Amino acid sequence: MDFAPLIKGKSVFITGASSGIGEHLARLCARLGANVTIAARRIESLREIQRELIAMGAADTLALELDVSDAASIEPAIRAAREKFGTLDVVVNNAGIAPDGAAMDTPIERFDQVLDINLRGAFAVATAAGRIWREDQRGGRLINIASILALRQAAGVSPYAISKAGVAQMTKLLALEWARYGVRVNALAPGYIDTPMTSAFFASPRGAEMLKRIPMRRIGRLEDIDGPFLLLASEASSYMTGAIIPVDGGHLVSSL
Repeated sequence: MDFAPLIKGKSVFITGASSGIGEHLARLCARLGANVTIAARRIESLREIQRELIAMGAADTLALELDVSDAASIEPAIRAAREKFGTLDVVVNNAGIAPDGAAMDTPIERFDQVLDINLRGAFAVATAAGRIWREDQRGGRLINIASILALRQAAGVSPYAISKAGVAQMTKLLALEWARYGVRVNALAPGYIDTPMTSAFFASPRGAEMLKRIPMRRIGRLEDIDGPFLLLASEASSYMTGAIIPVDGGHLVSSL
């Protein structure tokens, strides 16, 4: 199937784009001919990725150094993308960190850091984009990257799970408020996806046990996200807002 018409020529802004899901989605959008803005803290990594995106067929690209925990820097970055490409069609709220450890052993400073990036940062990105969409009166599409841990519980990941539960609720609240502006707000809730963040865990005995609880009996591949992402990023989902789509091999419906 030819997916290029879904986002060809669209302007897509992706946070946390220097690795993992964010980098993968940037490459997907480039192959399909989108204008891609990649934003993350590691600017040298972004510049290398940017060169590869151009070679892959991106209509145009922009690489921006961005720390989403620095709220004051977010709106200028998003406006720079809108200025370069003329429009802001899709914003992907992907930046995040995922430390583990028992709740009672987690310093409050670590908890604050996780929420600053995963939730406060996501809210700052969302609202900065929302203001631009309201001004432009063109509408837009916000895709938040949540997690199945927003919807179910697991031990040893309290700050991360709490932050992603906040992202899921934020998705629904912003969808309610922003529908009047033609802005659709949806979320993907990935299960365990094979990224540098998860590879070590699934090489461990604990990770092998986790795989047994996934009905499809495998970890997700990055390309498993492509179809759901393109649905939300395009007019194929024109009557969807406030949705949270699991991409998890059936993990959420596994037996207790």
